[in-house]
Amino acid sequence: MTVLPYKNLKSGKKEQVALMFDNISQRYDFLNRILTFGIDQSWRRTALSHLKVLQPKLLLDVATGTGDFAIQAYQMLKPLKIIGIDISDGMLEVGRRKMNQQNLNEVIEMVSGDSEKLPFEDNNFDAITVSYGVRNFENLENGLSEMLRVLKPGGMVVILEASEPTNKFLKVFYNLYFKVILPKIGRLISGDSSAYSYLPESVSKFPQGKNFIGILDQIGYKKTKWVPLTFGASSVYIGSK
Repeated sequence: MTVLPYKNLKSGKKEQVALMFDNISQRYDFLNRILTFGIDQSWRRTALSHLKVLQPKLLLDVATGTGDFAIQAYQMLKPLKIIGIDISDGMLEVGRRKMNQQNLNEVIEMVSGDSEKLPFEDNNFDAITVSYGVRNFENLENGLSEMLRVLKPGGMVVILEASEPTNKFLKVFYNLYFKVILPKIGRLISGDSSAYSYLPESVSKFPQGKNFIGILDQIGYKKTKWVPLTFGASSVYIGSK
């Protein structure tokens, strides 16, 4: 079952996701900090720490959004070049402003494009990162296959994605916040009545943990690994080529 942000529209998931992020782009970073109590920054640092041993020189940040993950990657890993790609022009506009303000235009390039049809040559990047983006792919396998195609042999993919706690007791509180409280706050601040209802629904339908690792294995990733964070509220998935 395909989860759509706007069930009243006839357009496909890709178009709806782009529209959704365009609608919330100006408030996206602020809402992330508020709704995760700032823990998302720690989750991103933990995910990127897995790339330290690789020391990538050329890094691709898929579904880069406003470029937060790309900026953290530069601060932690100091690659020579990062390319961030996203289908939302609204998110990219915010991201480009951030790059200008932080004088990062020379090292972080923000590119408009489809993550499921990456406009890059085979075997091109030392590492690929995705932060809360694969869940929004229209065709998950296509997006993951494209990432593997443009990754250099020996390169690594690090995917950070929302997930659900496995502990039954914690899951009760998680569901109360994630499915009841969070959508109301998100709707109030962003002005989009659908975006933050789509978030918990898309997480619940997404293949998590070992199920997602199974997909990576099937596509051809090697040395795959799953690292739950904060009792499973987020997960890091790692794979190599």
